[in-house]
Amino acid sequence: MKDMVEIEVVLDERYADPLVTIKTRSNTQQVENIICAIEDASHSDFPQIAAVKDDAVVFVSQRDIVRVHTEGRKIVIQTEREAYTVKRTLAGLEDVLNASRFLRISQSEIINLYKVKSFDFNLAGTIGVEFDCGIKSWVSRSRVKQIKALLKQNSIKGV
Repeated sequence: MKDMVEIEVVLDERYADPLVTIKTRSNTQQVENIICAIEDASHSDFPQIAAVKDDAVVFVSQRDIVRVHTEGRKIVIQTEREAYTVKRTLAGLEDVLNASRFLRISQSEIINLYKVKSFDFNLAGTIGVEFDCGIKSWVSRSRVKQIKALLKQNSIKGV
């Protein structure tokens, strides 16, 4: 593998926001560094979230969050590999999370749309959510209409 990175910029009027595609044989540390650099340059207004794991404070990138939900009286940030607790309210987190990436699906849960594998539309009118990592969740009945409207707005057919 060479240390140089090939960069190609294609100007296309169909894209209002930049779209970055990384093509590589495997996910290496170099690829992760590139992703972090792009995120730092483009999303500096979406801060990492301070969370607690085993009595240590860690900072979780919004890119890594699968969902944020309540467990009893605790607010939990779930990534693909770990679960962290935070000392904020769900509404407080909703205010700092990237609104184009995160969506409230119930009174007790916010999901990262970029981590959703599929939405399952049940005959009973409910919506199941399956994430890339295998975690499953449900959209509350009061939010079903909002989710359907969002999916239609994003040109997803069959909704």
